[in-house]
Amino acid sequence: MSAKLDAKKQIVEEIKAKIQNSKSVVLADYNKLTVLEVTALRNQFKAANCEYKVYKNTLVRLAFHELGVTDFDADLNGTTATVFCADETSGAAVFAKATKENPALVEKIVPKCAYLENKYLDKAGVKELASIPSKEVLIAKMLGCLQSSLSKFVYVLDSIAKAKEAAN
Repeated sequence: MSAKLDAKKQIVEEIKAKIQNSKSVVLADYNKLTVLEVTALRNQFKAANCEYKVYKNTLVRLAFHELGVTDFDADLNGTTATVFCADETSGAAVFAKATKENPALVEKIVPKCAYLENKYLDKAGVKELASIPSKEVLIAKMLGCLQSSLSKFVYVLDSIAKAKEAAN
């Protein structure tokens, strides 16, 4: 075997491992991004515990095929960035946040699709995924609801106790 073929096989194995170790994978079309914009995006992804990488489409396609997934064939064309995420929503959320903060990026980087829980999500699915709050935000909201209910319950008990004291 040639050295180039061995190197490509090694990259396919690397991509497969990253897909398997990620909670979600987002594929995006990046077009005419400047070095500064790419660097800023990479930093945002890194802060969100994601990895932004650019691989050859054929190698990503091969990795997905070896995992038994063929849904991405139509999306793996043109300029494609691959984002490997440690949680389900952070990759899509970073794309949404970046384009919201910098409207110039709207045309330059567009999420194509995602791979979540061994399922293919189209562009609309990625947009929906981006609108889901992070796990920490959801936990905080749940705790706020529980705390609110408990404080209201304590207030009612206190009111009953004060009413009994006033009646005596």
